[in-house]
Amino acid sequence: MMPVQFRIDLFDELRSLLGRYEPLVLQDVVHELEGLARGSGNDAAAARAGLMFAGRCTAVEGRSTAPSVDDRVAAYAAAEGCMVVTNDRRLRVALLAAGVPVITLRNQKKLEILRG
Repeated sequence: MMPVQFRIDLFDELRSLLGRYEPLVLQDVVHELEGLARGSGNDAAAARAGLMFAGRCTAVEGRSTAPSVDDRVAAYAAAEGCMVVTNDRRLRVALLAAGVPVITLRNQKKLEILRG
């Protein structure tokens, strides 16, 4: 939901930062966004925009049975050696603690890679 909140072109910014990359999204994340999008208000609008961005990614199935979607994202990224794009502080801290590189927004303008 970061691109909508801060009005950045996520895919162009990723290309500038990484060069060549393959955007992936866990199917669990898509399901979570679909649920949020059914609501109303700012979170629902951001979730609908998130679904549009997710549509530009390759959807993959995770193998984790962790209770939270964030935990499943962390498990997939650690197992597959992926970077994760997030601005969620709790998820970012958990990912970095697990040794997963995180791409986050700095000063609401520019993406940067953080490494644990």
